[in-house]
Amino acid sequence: MGLIFHNKTTKVQQLTDFIQGAIVSQELQAGDKLPSINYMSSEYNVSRDTVFKAFLKLKERGLIDSIHGKNYYVSNLSTNILLVLDEYSPFKEALYNSLVKKLPSTYKVDLWFHQYNKNLFDTIINESYGRYNKYIVMNYDNEKFSETLEKIEKGRLLLLDFGKFDKKEYSYVCQDFDEGFYDALLSAHQELLKYNQLVFILNKHHKHPQSSVDYFTKFCNDHNFNYEIRHDTIGDIIAGSCYIVIKQTDVVEVIKQSKLKELQMGKDFGLIAYNEDPFYEVIGNGLPCISIDFKRLGELAGEFALKGKKIRKYLPTKVYRKGSI
Repeated sequence: MGLIFHNKTTKVQQLTDFIQGAIVSQELQAGDKLPSINYMSSEYNVSRDTVFKAFLKLKERGLIDSIHGKNYYVSNLSTNILLVLDEYSPFKEALYNSLVKKLPSTYKVDLWFHQYNKNLFDTIINESYGRYNKYIVMNYDNEKFSETLEKIEKGRLLLLDFGKFDKKEYSYVCQDFDEGFYDALLSAHQELLKYNQLVFILNKHHKHPQSSVDYFTKFCNDHNFNYEIRHDTIGDIIAGSCYIVIKQTDVVEVIKQSKLKELQMGKDFGLIAYNEDPFYEVIGNGLPCISIDFKRLGELAGEFALKGKKIRKYLPTKVYRKGSI
C-alpha cells in the first residue's frame, strides 16, 4: 500500500509513521535494509531532507539503525519494551494488561518490580541499558529523579505515576498526590458533610507521598472538617467518622473491625480507599476510592511505546463510587 500525503501533519511525520507501520506489521523485519534516501526521495516525491529527518526519528525511537550514517536497516530492538514498576498490586496489573493490549503481538514487554529498593532499581536500569526500544519506568521516589535514568535517551524513556521532581524534558504520565488529592476530596465535599470527622490513615513508613497529609489537612481546614491523622496504627473504628485509607491491608483491617462492632459502611461510618482495585466494586454497595485511571495510564504508555511521541501529562484524580461514601 502506498503513502498518500495529507495536510493534517508534516510529511516527515507521515513518512515516519508509514515506515513504522511497515515495521510493526512485519512487512519490514529485523535486519532488513531500508531503501536509500535518494530512492525514498524519488519514490515519494519528497526532499532528501524529509527522508533523512524521518529516518532520524525512527532511529531515535529505536526502530532502525545505521552503519556510519548510511545503509539504514530495521533494528533488532524494535519490539522490546522494559516496564519497571514499584511493587505488585491489582491496579498495577490493570496498568500492565492495558499496556500489553495496546501493543501489537510483535512487541515484547519485560516486567520488573523494584520494590522501592534503590540498589535493585539501579541494577535493573544499568543491566537493561541499550537492550530496549523503550523504557517505561516508575521511579522509586516521588521527590527525587534517579540519576541512573539520565543515561537513557530522552526519546526512549517514559516516567510513570511518581513525578514531583524536575523531569528534565523526559516524557511522563503521572498522578498528583497533592492538589489532585485535594480536588478529589473537594468533589466529594457534599457526601462527606454527614460525618463528624475525617480520619486519614497513612503509615509514615509507607512509600505513598507524605505530602498528601499536608493537602488533607488543608482541605479539612478550608472546609471546617474535624480531622485526625493516624500514622502508626489504624486505631479504633468509631461511628460517625469517615476513614481515608492508603494501604490495601489497612482497608481490610478497617472492614474487619467494623464487622466486629456491627457498623455498616456508608451508614454508620465512611470508608474511602486509595487506588482502584477490582475487588472494591463488590465490597458492600461498592467501596469508594480515590484514584487515577490506571487502565488509561497503561494505554498512554502503550501509545508512547508505539509512536515515541513526547507526552507530558498528569492524569486527573477522581472519586469512584462516590455515592457509597
